[in-house]
This record gives sequence, structure tokens and C-alpha cells, in this order.
Amino acid sequence: MILTGKEILKQVRKGNIKIEPFNIEDIENNSYDFHIDNTLKIYKNNELDSNKDNEMEEISIPEEGLTLLPDKIYIGTTKEIIGSNKFVPIIKGRSSTGRLGIFVNITADLIDLGSIQKCTLMLHTVIPVKIYPNMKIGQVTFWVTK
Repeated sequence: MILTGKEILKQVRKGNIKIEPFNIEDIENNSYDFHIDNTLKIYKNNELDSNKDNEMEEISIPEEGLTLLPDKIYIGTTKEIIGSNKFVPIIKGRSSTGRLGIFVNITADLIDLGSIQKCTLMLHTVIPVKIYPNMKIGQVTFWVTK
């Protein structure tokens, strides 16, 4: 069962869900909107080897924006620390982000129960798209375990 926005707020106030920083204006009907942090990592090589640790470099998203290119994978994090010991968070892109051609999460949308940290984002675009630091980029839903 998915939590409604009102229930997310209730559980945040009870301490059963952690979202920090928390902004009540980011609560939606069945989710909470999260923001991208201001740094990303990109792979140094254009060809990746699944048997190796592929070297990465860190880049900042400047205030004037950063254009994401379709031939790259960008690893980022949420601005917020998100998690719960009681509910399972699942992250995904917002529909407005999807309409821009940005995949916020190539795979691994399920956040483990008890994992409370900044969530990893795996960004990919289908066309060049400019993003900005701290922009709303995705949403998290919370699910009851059984």
C-alpha cells in the first residue's frame, strides 16, 4: 500500500520517515518531490568495463545551469536525506522531468528499508537538457511492508 501525501506528512512528524531538509510545499498527493544536489559525477572514459571500477570525476552544477548530454551517464544525489525504518521508499522522476527527456533513475529505484541517506540518481537524457542546482527533479513514494 502506498502512503498518501497527508500520511507522509503525518509519518514525518512522528519520526517514522526522515526527509531532511523537509519542505511541506514538496508534498504531492502520493509522493514527496526531491531536489538534485549541486554536484554530479561523470565517467572519465566513454567505454565502461563492468569488471572494473571505472574512474569518475566530479563536476559542479553552476547557478547558470549545466547541459546534460545524451552520450553521458551522470551520477548525482538527492539534496535531501531520505529514508525510513518502517516504510520502503521508491524514487522516480517527476512527469515534468520526463517530458524534458531526462531519466532520473536508469535502474535501482527501490531504497532498502532502514537505509536513511541521500539517494543516488543515475541521470541520462535523450536530448541535451539544461539542469540547475537544487531543482526539483524527482519524487519519492513510501510503501507499507508486509
